[in-house]
Amino acid sequence: MTEKLSRTHALRTYQCDRYGHVRPLILMNELQALADDHAEILGVGRSYCLAHDVAWVVTHYYVDIIEMPNESEELTFTTWPSVQDALRATRDFEIRGADGRLMVRATSQWILIDVARRRPLRLADYLPHWDVVAARAWDRTFDRHPDFVPEKSHVMKCRYDDVDVNQHINNAVYAVWATESVGFPFRNQHQLRRIELNFKKEIRPDQPQVIVDVACRDCISRHRIMTDGVEHATIVCEWVPNK
Repeated sequence: MTEKLSRTHALRTYQCDRYGHVRPLILMNELQALADDHAEILGVGRSYCLAHDVAWVVTHYYVDIIEMPNESEELTFTTWPSVQDALRATRDFEIRGADGRLMVRATSQWILIDVARRRPLRLADYLPHWDVVAARAWDRTFDRHPDFVPEKSHVMKCRYDDVDVNQHINNAVYAVWATESVGFPFRNQHQLRRIELNFKKEIRPDQPQVIVDVACRDCISRHRIMTDGVEHATIVCEWVPNK
């Protein structure tokens, strides 16, 4: 029987921004690290994938920040597989404070691909069986983001440290590009409340630059990640003014 995996620790100072709030990059990587550990426990993690020439690819990541995690509190991070069909697996997350209050809820959708052909695979044909936990942290459907007219565009660089062991830009970097592209004054006056990432095509490290189209209105920012005219991801962020 599949059980939830929980880990408890406090955020370090270097993981937080100037106001002591968790950085988007760190938040996404904390969730990803926990998911990686749980996949290994279930026998479908990186070790299994390397041995069978398959890989997990995330298509959607939705993160709802009810209360921004800070460096001063011990936090409990929890994850579990919640839904599965023929081609897609859903993994949910929660972050709770020291008193058990819910601070962050998140959900993500994944597909399994053949590494050589980059084609989706039927999960039951290539993975050992595991049970899902019949509970949702955030019961959301994974919808396509509506198109938008950009107000401005930013040029981002693919840094060496943005590339992960799968030889493409790490998923968490997309969250950084989105949240940085709203500009310093807006970012300094607002706090991230929600981020929804829809991944479409990986970015390889040989791309010289990344274009981030942005439109921001009424504390909602919309982002489109492009290289050479190819759309790699769309992102929607919700913000609240700093108190």
